[in-house]
This record gives sequence, structure tokens and C-alpha cells, in this order.
Amino acid sequence: MASHIGRRKFLATLGGAAAWPLAAHAQQPERMRRIGVLISLAENDAEGQARIAAFLKGLQQLGWTEGRNVRIDYRWGAGDPDRYRTYATELVALAPDVILAVGSPAVAALQQATRTLPIVFVNVADPVGAGYVDSLAQPGGNLTGFIVYEYGTSAKWLELLKAIAPELKRVAVLRDAAIAAGPAQFGVIQAAAPSFGVEVRPVGVRDADEIERAVTAFARFSNGGLIVTGSVLAAVHRKLIIALAARDRLPAVYPYRYFATSGGLISYGPDTTDPFRRAAGYVDRILKGAKPADLPVQAPTKYELVINLKTANALGLKIPPTLLARADEVIE
Repeated sequence: MASHIGRRKFLATLGGAAAWPLAAHAQQPERMRRIGVLISLAENDAEGQARIAAFLKGLQQLGWTEGRNVRIDYRWGAGDPDRYRTYATELVALAPDVILAVGSPAVAALQQATRTLPIVFVNVADPVGAGYVDSLAQPGGNLTGFIVYEYGTSAKWLELLKAIAPELKRVAVLRDAAIAAGPAQFGVIQAAAPSFGVEVRPVGVRDADEIERAVTAFARFSNGGLIVTGSVLAAVHRKLIIALAARDRLPAVYPYRYFATSGGLISYGPDTTDPFRRAAGYVDRILKGAKPADLPVQAPTKYELVINLKTANALGLKIPPTLLARADEVIE
């Protein structure tokens, strides 16, 4: 009888000991994953911070928390080609599980640095034309992501400009000639110009001096207006562009909401933070084993019209009630 009790105690003890490794394993911290981020704007840019906040919120909703189970390495390009190349090399050297690339210059630099690390891009206009993916439905390589807009919407900017300034005869189109989207957006606007009875001319946005010289020269003649197309450089120099439009009393249409909230007259374009929330979903899927080649490139799902009534009043412009009624947001 005593030996039987002893045997039971021994087995109980052995069973408890066998459970120790399982308990210890359950208490181990989660595996830390690594994400690289190369973003086009400057670190102190409020719009850039809002985009990152949307990305982090999207990750958190999917169970990824910075510092707990994911580490994120940020690099801010601020519109500088040299920075893109340097930071792309740095991020690739860190061997992250996936990289979030914001804007065509960032994507181009990363594509030069790696053909194997998974990359999710945001704010790219024509990834097929740029050679980043084989097709939107089947990217085919190590990149996938979210296009920023469709070129056809560029004509809408001219329509809006004529609606708020019917006497308009001349339009300067600020575009970045160094990226495929620059000439493409200008081409759409130029094709639509005759139907609106206006003459259009391209203006470069390479640097602040080029922008100021061109806008100042353009403003010497009457009945003019501005269209600012989507590009990293336009975003980087947006305060200058908005200030020049106000100084020279030029009605202007911009591609994104944050131009209007910064004092621009009117903006029409996609929600700039929504694709970052959606990009978090693609990053999550890649961290769980999906391949970029199998994730189709997606288009914007939400466009918004924003009118700055305060700026309109300062320019002496009366916004048509029908246009105000269509606006998603009116700034007073």
C-alpha cells in the first residue's frame, strides 16, 4: 500500500515537471517583427504624421503594437532624391519583414536597393507604367500597394476652377516633370482645356525658386488661375504655393484636402489617410505569410471636395451654391 501511494506521488511530481516547459513557453514574449517605412514628407510635416498615425492605428486593430510585437524603423525623405537613395539602402540593410514605401521617389529608390524584400507602396500614381508591378491584378514581384488617383480625375480640377472663376482664360498647371504622373496629369488637363475655353501652360515644381519665378511671371497677366497636380514636391512646397496664390490673387485648385485646410481655395482628391489604414491590412497579411505578387494593387475608394470659404472671400470670389452643396467640407 505504501509503495502504491509513493508511486502516485512520483507520477504526480513527474507530470508537474513535464508541464514546466509548456508553462515557460506560454510566458515567452511574442516574436518581434520588423517593418521599415520610407515616407516622402519631412518628419515635422503634420500631414506625414497623420498618415503614419493612420497606419499605426490600422496595425493595432490587427493585433500589431509597436514595441510589443513589431519594431518600426522610419526614414523621412522630405522630397530629397539623395535622402531616398541613402535611406532605401539603410532600410534594406536592416532586413525588415516588409517595407512601407510612400510616394514614387521612395518606391523607385527601394526598387533599386532590393528585388526580394516585400514592399507595400502608397501614393503611387501609375505603378504599371513606372515598372513597379506587372499589372494591377497580378503585381508579379515583390511590390504591391495602393494607387493615389486615376489620371482621368485631373480634368475635374479644371472644371472646378471654371466653376468658381468663370472669366478664367489662362491656367498654370504646377506639375513635377520628373515623374510619370506629372506629364500624364498635365496631358489630361490640356486635352480638356479647349472645351472650357482656356489656355494651359506647365510650371515646374523642382524647387522653391522655380515655383516663385514661374508663378510671379504668370500672375502679371489677368484672368489667370492655378491647378496644382499631385506630387511629392507640390506637397513639400505647399505653403509657398498657397502663399503665392494668395499674394497674386490667383484662384487655385489643389489635389488633396490638406492643401485647403492650409489655406488653399479648393481641393478635390482622394482621402490621403485612408490608404494608410488599408496598407496596414496588406502589411499584416505579408507578416502572416502572404506574397506581394498575390495581392492586387488597389485604387482609391473615397474622393472628397473641400472648399475654403475664408480664402474665397479674401479673393473676392463667390462660390456657386450648387458647388457648396456638393462639398464634403466647407472651411469658414
